[in-house]
Amino acid sequence: MDGMKYAVFTDKSIRLLGNNQYTSNVKSGSTKAEIKHWVELFFGVKVIAMNSHRLPGKGRRMGPIMGHTHYRHMIITLQPGYSIPPLRKKRT
Repeated sequence: MDGMKYAVFTDKSIRLLGNNQYTSNVKSGSTKAEIKHWVELFFGVKVIAMNSHRLPGKGRRMGPIMGHTHYRHMIITLQPGYSIPPLRKKRT
C-alpha cells in the first residue's frame, strides 16, 4: 500500500475510465509486478495490463536544501466487469 501515492485526475485519465483503465502515481522504486500484486490483493480485481513511465522530477526546496520528487505514472487496465473505487486525491 505504500507504493501508491495518489490517483491522477486529468482529462485523459477520466477518458480512460471508460476503457476500464485507472491512472495513478506510484513510488519510482516500485516495479510493475509489485504494483500489480498489491492492486489485485487490496482491491480484489484482476489486472490485465500495466503501462508506466517515469515523470520528470520537480525541484522542491526546504530552506537551503534542494530536493526532487520522483514518481512513476501507471495506467492499470482491469478485466471487464471489475472496477476499483476512486483513490484519494492529492492534497494541494
